[in-house]
Amino acid sequence: MELKIDTKEKYQLLTPAGTNITANIAAEIVAICNNCLESPLKNMVLNLENVKEIEPAACQTLTDLQQAFYDKSASFVICCLSPKLENAFDDLELLEVLNLTPTLSEASDIVMMEEIERELLDSDDFEFDKESE
Repeated sequence: MELKIDTKEKYQLLTPAGTNITANIAAEIVAICNNCLESPLKNMVLNLENVKEIEPAACQTLTDLQQAFYDKSASFVICCLSPKLENAFDDLELLEVLNLTPTLSEASDIVMMEEIERELLDSDDFEFDKESE
C-alpha cells in the first residue's frame, strides 16, 4: 500500500492511500513510525480519511503503536476516521484509549498542546517552589 508522508512543523503526517488497513499494512505503518521515533521530529499524525475498512488486528496494532509513542514522550494522533472505522475500534473497546480527532486541524492542535505540556513538565524551573519556602 502506498503511504504518503508529509513533514509539518511539529509532526509527520502519514496518510494511507488505500481504503483497507490489514494487519500487514499496519505492520508497514509501525515500521515507518518506528523510524519516525528515531528522528528529531518524532510526533506522528495518522490521517485515515481514505480508509473505509480496518482489520481487528490492525486496530490493536495502532493502539499499541500509540502507546509506544507516549512511552517515548512523543505524540501519536489518529484523525479523520469514518463512523465505520470508529465502530471497528469501539467494538474492540479501543476507542476510548486512542487519541482521536475528527479533523487534521484538531490533530495538529493536540500535537502542539502535548509538545507544550512536555516542555513545561521537563523544565527545571522551580521558581514557585522557592517562594513557598
